[in-house]
Amino acid sequence: MRHKQQVNKLLAQGEYASAGQSLESAKGKQYSRRDSLLYYLDTGAVLHAAGEPAASDEKLALAQERIEELFTQSLSAQAGRFLINDLTVPYYPAAFERSLTYYYRAMNFLDRNDVPGALVEANKAVYYLDGLRGSKRSGWRDDPFVQYFSSLVFESAGKRDDARIARARAVQAYGTSYDPFYVAPVQGWGEVVIVHENGVSPLKKSNTFQVNWDSVLLWAQAHQEGEDGLSPQVQNAIVAGLLGQSVTISYPILEEQPYTITASEAVTAQGQVYPTRLAGNVAQAAEADLQEKELATLMRSAARAATKRVAAVQAKHLAQQSSGDESMGDLAELVFSFLGAVTEKADTRQWFTLPAQFRLVRFYVPPGPQDILLRFKDGFGNIVGEHIFDKVPVRPGGRVYLHYRTAQ
Repeated sequence: MRHKQQVNKLLAQGEYASAGQSLESAKGKQYSRRDSLLYYLDTGAVLHAAGEPAASDEKLALAQERIEELFTQSLSAQAGRFLINDLTVPYYPAAFERSLTYYYRAMNFLDRNDVPGALVEANKAVYYLDGLRGSKRSGWRDDPFVQYFSSLVFESAGKRDDARIARARAVQAYGTSYDPFYVAPVQGWGEVVIVHENGVSPLKKSNTFQVNWDSVLLWAQAHQEGEDGLSPQVQNAIVAGLLGQSVTISYPILEEQPYTITASEAVTAQGQVYPTRLAGNVAQAAEADLQEKELATLMRSAARAATKRVAAVQAKHLAQQSSGDESMGDLAELVFSFLGAVTEKADTRQWFTLPAQFRLVRFYVPPGPQDILLRFKDGFGNIVGEHIFDKVPVRPGGRVYLHYRTAQ
């Protein structure tokens, strides 16, 4: 938590180089070898905010490659998560995190005026989200922001049909009957699209509590065969009352992180003001992801607690039998119980350098170099900061993409 908060503090101050150095120095500490994916994601977002699209894209390309590798791994390689804790397996991103890799890479390509490169990412995004919608009936199953941004990329690449489909998916996911960001074209002018990447996403922390063993029994009985859960041997041990009075359960919860900026607006050189609107809610997606996984996470934690407790009882009996000393059995039980408790940790890993929200605005300006001001407001409507996009090259009938990150 301290590492994450320190990096977020540097992001809020605009110290992107220092934030990147902090992430680099955390390799091997906060990022183990099995968590290389998280390092790529966190670093890629920081480099993106720093205005280094090539370096950012290099990290995010590695992240996408790692995601594909993890997707094809055998589930049998994840046995450690049922015996020790969820941290024993490599981190696999939440669906909304994977979706956002396509946005970041697409924007990185657009920063370098590479529309074909952005088009590849847009295609990957809608393909992934179409598969997600087809495989899930509930929970987080679509990303309206990524769908909408992909539709803009399709338009820029001349793929009108693809743009229409992605736009319709976005509108459906937003729960509206109209395009919430539509702006009427102005003949002979060029369009500006600004994405304001704002705020600090909530951070995961571990929550640990005690539950009675009969509650674990109910969870075990309600558990469906084939899912992650208790083995028949452990279920029998619970029924036999080997677990004593209670077991320790841990699971992740989200802790909101404070940030001041809650709104923004673009101001053109001609004096027109265009407020941004909320396009993507990362904080909400993170909460939905945790809720969706809560039961499975609690079941795994209960399974581990039961397994560890059974092992402690068995160690006690074996120690008593081999030594003939009851105190040696008590000592063995104590050691195993201690090891079980200290290894029970919730999985608090996450792509924490994401903003809390993505705000978007579209508008038209006359062609030629344009100075565009992005103003930031707090919850009371006070202007608390600004950023100038200097001499933005606007072509007649063209479209230019801009982005800026705030974390204060």
